[in-house]
Amino acid sequence: MSLTPRRALWLIPVVLLVAWLGIGGTLGPYAGRLGEVSTNDRAAFLPRSAESTEVVARQRAFQQAETLPAIVVWTVDDGGTSTGARQAAATRALASLTGVPGVVGEASPALPSRDGKALEGVVQLRPDLGKRLPDTLDRIRSAAERVPGTTARTAGPAASQADLTDAFAGIDGLLLGVALATVLVILLLVHRSVLLPLVIILGSVFALGLACAIVYALAAHDVVRVDGQVQGILSILVIGAATDYALLLTARYREELALRADRFAAVRAALRRSWGAIVASAGTVALGLLALLLSDLTNNRALGPVGAIGVVCAVLSSLTFLPAVLVLLGPAAYWPAAPRATGDARGGSRVWNRVAALVDRAPRKVWAGALVGLLACAAFAPTLTAKGVPLDEIFVDDAPSVAAQESLGRHFPGGSGNPAVIIANADRVDQVTAAARATDGVASAVAVTASGRPGGGAPQVVDGRVRVDATLRAAADSGAATDTVARLRDAVHAVPDADALVGGYTAQQYDTRRTAEHDRTLIVPVVLAIILVILVGLLRSLLMPVLLVATVALNFLATLGISSLVFRHVFGFTGTDASVPLYGFVFLVALGVDYNIFLMSRVREESLIHGVRQGVLRGLVSTGGVITSAGVVLAATFAALGVIPLAFLVQIAFIVAFGVLLDTLVVRSLLVPALVRDIGRRAWWPGRLSREPAPLPGVEEHVTV
Repeated sequence: MSLTPRRALWLIPVVLLVAWLGIGGTLGPYAGRLGEVSTNDRAAFLPRSAESTEVVARQRAFQQAETLPAIVVWTVDDGGTSTGARQAAATRALASLTGVPGVVGEASPALPSRDGKALEGVVQLRPDLGKRLPDTLDRIRSAAERVPGTTARTAGPAASQADLTDAFAGIDGLLLGVALATVLVILLLVHRSVLLPLVIILGSVFALGLACAIVYALAAHDVVRVDGQVQGILSILVIGAATDYALLLTARYREELALRADRFAAVRAALRRSWGAIVASAGTVALGLLALLLSDLTNNRALGPVGAIGVVCAVLSSLTFLPAVLVLLGPAAYWPAAPRATGDARGGSRVWNRVAALVDRAPRKVWAGALVGLLACAAFAPTLTAKGVPLDEIFVDDAPSVAAQESLGRHFPGGSGNPAVIIANADRVDQVTAAARATDGVASAVAVTASGRPGGGAPQVVDGRVRVDATLRAAADSGAATDTVARLRDAVHAVPDADALVGGYTAQQYDTRRTAEHDRTLIVPVVLAIILVILVGLLRSLLMPVLLVATVALNFLATLGISSLVFRHVFGFTGTDASVPLYGFVFLVALGVDYNIFLMSRVREESLIHGVRQGVLRGLVSTGGVITSAGVVLAATFAALGVIPLAFLVQIAFIVAFGVLLDTLVVRSLLVPALVRDIGRRAWWPGRLSREPAPLPGVEEHVTV
């Protein structure tokens, strides 16, 4: 039996719904499996061309495998045991670890501090232990705790990495649960509907499952690298983007249902009038993220394609799954506040009618006031310190590695057990060692012998090169230590014919910071150019895109200014992760342009019918509620990153959440509409919008034609 055209129309949404249910059922579990292919080993994300990265490669020649040091520090509790007996017991405890899974070679002997109140030993671990690292450290602590009269702690890169692993444990379930619950509550309040919020949430979960499955496959084949930070940002980005696009489409569908009773015609009209803005918005975010491929930092390059994949999946779900469900549900999707076909889609809340009236009545005062406020906030942007977060601030909550490092720093040089590594020509080892020792901030410098330990014999020579370990006075993660590394490089580079290179943990942090600064100067202009080209194509204007890009850039600077004050005086951070400004820029500028795209595409549509003046006001009234809701949802989802107790994610969460709200409530609601209202037709130069204006319901008393 042949299908009638009407019945055939029902097949399309049914097939789409079944396809997405299959995707959700099959690929949904991958949203909780990215941890299987992720790594939190910071060495895997070093800058490709940095000096410290080259040292890592050359260092392998001096040892059988690259290692991750765990520093055991014993502090004396009482004087009941002699110093010699404690040292002997600590050395035996370390020796007992030989052969423990994950331990490389023999541990160093325990060495006393100068004040006699502490002991220190170093255990080298395999760097690829992953989730097994905490168990290995537990074995080390159990052995170390057998030394009588002492308290044993574990510090160093291995302990920090284990705490990172603990911080990201359960990130899939915790972060996803908090984000989805937050979005659901907001949607219920916004739509005052039961079914629609559940449909939107379901669509975002399907999009996340699809994105995670693709990323899982790519990471499993070493195409991309994923760590806990990238993993968390992907979840938040997909949920936030999918919800934003869904809000725009469902708001337009509601308008169309008020004009016509035919649900198919209403969905077609809603898609026709909103897909361009949605695709353009997704394009700005995806291409902005792909610009991170220009970065020399591996984790930045990983976030680029991973985030772009997430955005593409979000827009795919919003333009296929959501319309299919809206067709099948019809007006019932908005129950109990289902719209009725009255032939009149006019409306808008009283709040947005009043905002539009204010913009129309005094546009110059409105944009001038908003501009002054944003500039005042932006004046504090240069005070944001992006030179890295010290170890004692990496974790928002107390972490065992932080307490251990503080204990180590009280009794030993801060860089003990985690030296700067110098690789140099063997025939210049004496000169290089002397230059290192003479460097301000270096406690000691000793060539590594054939036994694999500094001092105690002739230097080990491999391919005409030697390794010198320089212990720094300051803690390896501190700003003073990175300053010392800079001086150390100058000193050993100046030794003739030494071809000396300086690496190690502190040098890696220094190179990462320098690379992040270089990335900002390269990627920021590229992202702005990408967004400008997309806006020119969408709005068919030159002046308007420049205006929009300038306003979102100003919003970013204002957000940095406020963030600097909040981080220092509220959160107590003395520094910001080097990658935070770049991440904040990419997300805020791309997402900020999103809302301006939603607004100005509607303004252009209305202006072609009613003229520029009425187009601005109509566009503001009709999109004000939905865009503000989208901004609140996106801010809330990014704020959910704050549940992970890491300074980096807390800083990203605040910058994006605050910046999105500032953009939604000030830039998009007041600054941009007032500027366009004041500039008039010239804002669309070189395009022309010359139609006769019609009165705007709700603000006509303020509009004279």
